[in-house]
Amino acid sequence: MGSYLPATEPERQTMLSGLGLNGPEDLFDCVPKAVRLSAPPEGLPGPRSELEVRRLMEGLAAKNTVFPTILRGAGAYRHYIPAAVSAIAAKEEFVTAYTPYQAEISQGVLQSIFEFQTMICELTGLDAANASVYDGASAAAEAVAMCRDRKRGRVYLSAAVHPDVIATVRTYCFGSGAELEILPVRDGVTNLEALRAALGADAACVLIQQPNFFGALEPCGEIADIIHAAGAKLIMSVNPAALGVLKSPGACGADIAVGEGQPLGIPLSWGGPYLGFMAAAAPLMRKLPGRIVGETTDAKGERAFVLTMQAREQHIRREKASSNVCSNQALCALTASVYLTLMGPEGLRQVGEQSHAKAVYLADALCAVPGVSLRYDRPFFHEFLTDLPVPAERVLSALEREGILGGLPWEGGVLWCATEVCTREELDRAADIVKEACR
Repeated sequence: MGSYLPATEPERQTMLSGLGLNGPEDLFDCVPKAVRLSAPPEGLPGPRSELEVRRLMEGLAAKNTVFPTILRGAGAYRHYIPAAVSAIAAKEEFVTAYTPYQAEISQGVLQSIFEFQTMICELTGLDAANASVYDGASAAAEAVAMCRDRKRGRVYLSAAVHPDVIATVRTYCFGSGAELEILPVRDGVTNLEALRAALGADAACVLIQQPNFFGALEPCGEIADIIHAAGAKLIMSVNPAALGVLKSPGACGADIAVGEGQPLGIPLSWGGPYLGFMAAAAPLMRKLPGRIVGETTDAKGERAFVLTMQAREQHIRREKASSNVCSNQALCALTASVYLTLMGPEGLRQVGEQSHAKAVYLADALCAVPGVSLRYDRPFFHEFLTDLPVPAERVLSALEREGILGGLPWEGGVLWCATEVCTREELDRAADIVKEACR
C-alpha cells in the first residue's frame, strides 16, 4: 500500500518563495473576494472518523428510492447490460489508462479508441468518427460549431430536439456570437413549411433529433433534401439503441451524426458519466474536434495505431481553438465498444425491435383507459406522449407508490418510455394503476 508523504514546512516555504508568494492565500488572489467564503458554510459538520463518515453516507444512500420498474426515458434509458461489460471495463489496465500523449507506448488505449470509432461509423453510416466527447448535448454543440463559417453563421434547431441539447447549443452560440433560431413543431415533428421558409443564404446547419424528444420519427429524408437545397448542413442527433432498426444518419443524408452513448452499456448512474459520439461525412472530417485514431503498420510490418489527427490548438493555442475538447471519455467509450461487440448487429436489432414492440404494447394499454390518448398519432420508436384526463402528478404518484417510475410530466401530459427490459406483467400492472388513478 502506498503512503502519503506531505511536504515539510521548509519545503512549502521554498516553493512559495520561488513563486514570489507570501503564503497559500496569495494563490487565490485571482478569485474575487465577493465570492470567497469568510467562514465554513453554516451547517457543515466538523471532522469525522472514517467509520462515522461511512455510517453517514450509508444513511444518506438508504434514503434513495430504487424503482424496480422504470417507464421514463427522455434522454437516459434503462437497457439490459450483459454482465461481461462491467467485468471487462473494470479491468485495471482499462481503468487506469490515461490519454495517449505518446502513441508509441499507448497502443492499447489507441486501439480501444480506434475500435470505438469504427463501430460508431458502422452505426451512423458516416465516414469518420472522433474519440468521443463529454456527452450528447456537447457533441451537438460541437457539431454546430463545425458547420459555421464567415458566410454562413445562422444555426437552426428543431423545437422537437431535447431541451437540454437546445440549452447547451444556445450557450455555445452565445459564447461564439452565432445566431440561433428555433424551428416550430407541427403534429409532433419539425414543421417542414417553416423550415423551407426559414433557410436563407446565411444558413449554416439544421439540427434535428431522430427519434425526437416526443418519441416521434422525423421525415429525415425530406428534411435532408430541403436543407441541402439551401446549401446548409444536416446534423442528426440520434439514439444509438434505435439504429439497429432505423435508417442510419448517413442513409438519411446527414452530414454529421451526434448522440448520447449512454444506451450502449452504460447504467443510469444518477446522470453520468456518459459520453457523446460524433461522426461526419468525409468532407467534414478535418473539422471534427478532439482526436481521430488511425491504423497503420510499424517498422516490423505489424499492426499499429497512431493519432492520425488532433487539433494542436486545443492543447497549446486555446485562443485559436474551435473546440473545448482536450481529452475524451475513454473508459465510457471502451464500455460502449464492449457492449456493441457483445451484442453485435443482431443483438442491437433485437434491442430495437423489443423496445419498439413493448412501447407499442404500453401505448395501446394506456390508450384503452378512458380519457387517455396519444397527443401525436405518429410512428414512434420507444417513447410517446399521452394526454390524461387527470393531472399527471396524480397518475405518477400512484405509480410511484407501487414501485414504478412513470413517464416524464410534460406540458400537461406524460412522456412514456419502454425498453427491452420491461416485462408484459410490468406494463399491464402500470396500465391498471393508471386506470385506477384516472377514475
